[in-house]
Amino acid sequence: MNHLLTTIARTFVAAATLVAAAAAHAQGATGDVEAGRKKAEMCVGCHGIPGYQNSFPEVHKVPMISGQSGAYIVSALKQYQKGERKHPSMRGIAGSLSEQDMADLGAFYASHATATAPETPKAASPKVAALIEKGACISCHGANFSKPIDPSYPKIGGQHADYLFVALKSYTVEGNNLIGRSNGIMAGIAKQYSPAEMREIAKYLATVEGELKVVPQSRFK
Repeated sequence: MNHLLTTIARTFVAAATLVAAAAAHAQGATGDVEAGRKKAEMCVGCHGIPGYQNSFPEVHKVPMISGQSGAYIVSALKQYQKGERKHPSMRGIAGSLSEQDMADLGAFYASHATATAPETPKAASPKVAALIEKGACISCHGANFSKPIDPSYPKIGGQHADYLFVALKSYTVEGNNLIGRSNGIMAGIAKQYSPAEMREIAKYLATVEGELKVVPQSRFK
């Protein structure tokens, strides 16, 4: 059964990658780092404060987005804008953005990528390694969890454990207008795990040396 799920996941990943690549090519929106720096004023109140926590839908650190690819930032913002990622405040922010705004913000946060994650990550315990294999996580997010097969997928190595847990759990939520994420592949993967198993995966990924960080703005240092 696990082998079948892995095969299905990889098939969908391959198809999704082709679609995403075609869409990105068609868009042609080019981000500007300096323009993004100015537009990020709306973002730094949460993402520019080290250790800052969000209380929705439960208390967790806001994700590190400095060092993510521009394509991922754009993809995530569009998902919030469309309601595919349900988060009231993020949807409100994303709803005010044009395609160019998103591209500029993506370029700005991608410009913070100054580190390169090791090719081989810290070894997981046998239990966690089995859970990661069960979900075929590497097939999307890369062997070191910082080189996703498609730039619109997130880097997850070194991300906050509590955020990763909340994000993973959100894919299992159905029929809630305020909480949840719509993604057929991730939903199928996440629903294989118990909350305790999700926490184990998240804790491990947080210990992996990655490329994400918080870049504090001067007034928050």
